[in-house]
This record gives sequence, structure tokens and C-alpha cells, in this order.
Amino acid sequence: MAKIGYIGLGLMGAPMARNLMNAGHELVVHNRSRAIVETLVAEGATAATTPAEVAAQVDFIFTNLPDSPDVEQVVLGKNGIKEGAKAGQVYIDNSTIKPAVARHLATELATIDVAALDAPVSGGDIGAQQGTLTIMVGGTEEAFQKVYPLFEAIGKTIVLVGESGAGQVAKVCNQIIVGVQMTALAEALVMAQKSGVDPEKVITAIQNGAAKMWAMDVKPPRIFEGNRSPGFKAHMQLKDLNICLETGQQYGAPLPATALATQLYQTLIQQGDGELDNSAILNVLERMANTQVGPEDFR
Repeated sequence: MAKIGYIGLGLMGAPMARNLMNAGHELVVHNRSRAIVETLVAEGATAATTPAEVAAQVDFIFTNLPDSPDVEQVVLGKNGIKEGAKAGQVYIDNSTIKPAVARHLATELATIDVAALDAPVSGGDIGAQQGTLTIMVGGTEEAFQKVYPLFEAIGKTIVLVGESGAGQVAKVCNQIIVGVQMTALAEALVMAQKSGVDPEKVITAIQNGAAKMWAMDVKPPRIFEGNRSPGFKAHMQLKDLNICLETGQQYGAPLPATALATQLYQTLIQQGDGELDNSAILNVLERMANTQVGPEDFR
């Protein structure tokens, strides 16, 4: 069994860390908010006070953080992973960040003989809890093979996409589709509601046809019961979509549908709903159409 560090214990990171521990691995954890650290310590983990302290005690170091600057700070900043790391370790980042930043971190860590894998995930909080995430990996084959048994504790579909940064490019492609799917789902639900047809029955009728998609399988049951809590927070969806647009601009890839979804999520955040689930993009369409999907007393 491996000795693993996990830094960043949010909606996704905490259950992923727990699954690694439940698989029998020894875990050292660190998080800005200490409550979840105390919870995992009670379950058998060891607490550390800085990323450097985590790195000094383990063979594999995972991070799961909100955005590119957060990851850069934790890896390269004062008391960061690089300060405590040692040759032969593997660093694995489960965050969704810019591909260029992932490549930069890999280059910096290579100077101290630490391998880096960018390994963003997809599957939401449910996939994190159940250990069924999709993991898209960028890095070397050697590092990937070392970490593969650990990936098996947190994911079901695990793919080495290419060299450093390739995992994050795959996540960009994933988030393009997720953002556009969520927008399409919201439009469909509002269309049904405005036409006087039961949206729930519409979803039942179409969800296994040509329109079948993950968003329609997972999100409507919560929407129909008036539950728009995260899940995956809307403001994080916006962050990811902005990464998609920036990466598309970098490589000359036109992303018109992504740009529209991004503007709708920006509207959602400006309306004060950034802490809701990403499916709450429906709120924007409901306001535009002066209607509501789900329980009448939801709002």
C-alpha cells in the first residue's frame, strides 16, 4: 500500500481522498478549511499543516484545487510542495486548470526529479463518492503506470491521453460538452414548461433516444424535486468555460456554442446563484421565459 498526500478536500477532493484511504493506502491530508481535515483524521488519516509538510512524508502527492493560481501557489509557493518534495515522487493534480500551467508545473518539478501528471476528473460529486470518475491523464507512461493502481481507487475510466497538459486539454473538451449540454437541457425544460407539457414526462420520453446524454440522466431528478444544490458549483463551471475559451483562442479553435454557454453562466453568477449546481443555468432561462420548472414553492 502506498503513502499518499492529498491537498484540497472540497466537494470532490474529500470523497476521492476517502476512497484512497478506504482502499488501504496511508493518507496525509491538508486543506485550508480544517473541519474536513479533522473528519478524515478521525477516519485514520494524518494531518499536515503545509503542502511542504505533506510532500515530505509521502511518495505520491495529489492536489484538487479551485483554479490555476491556487495550484501554482500550492506547488511552487512558500511552504509549497516543491519545497518538501524529493526525487522519485509523483505529483498528481486532479484540479481543472489551464493546460499551459500543467506543463509549466511539470517542467518545474522535473528539475528536482519529481514526475507530474495532470489528471483532471469528470463525473461530479456522485462519481467522486462512488469511485467511478473518469480520469484524463497527461504525462509520461512510466509515471502513469506507477499511479494507475491509485487511480483505480477513485475512477472507473482511466486514460493516458498524451504528454503533460494533454489531460487538461481532454478536460477542456469535456467541459465544452458539459457546458453546452447543460444549456441545451435548460432550454428543453423551459420549452416543455412554456408549451404546457409536463417536463418530467418529456425527459422520460426522450432520455433514451437520440438526445441521450449524461446531463439528462443525472440532473433532472434533482431539478424536479426543487434541488439545485451542488453537485458541481456553477461558478466553477464558469471558471472551466473561461479556460475552454482561453485554450481555444491559444490554439485557434472556434468555440461559438461554448461562448454562448459562458455568457449564460456569467449571467447566472451575476444574479447571485454561483454557489448552486451547474444545472441551475436553468434559472437564467426560467427568468428569461417568466416560468419555472419543478415545484411551485421552489423559490
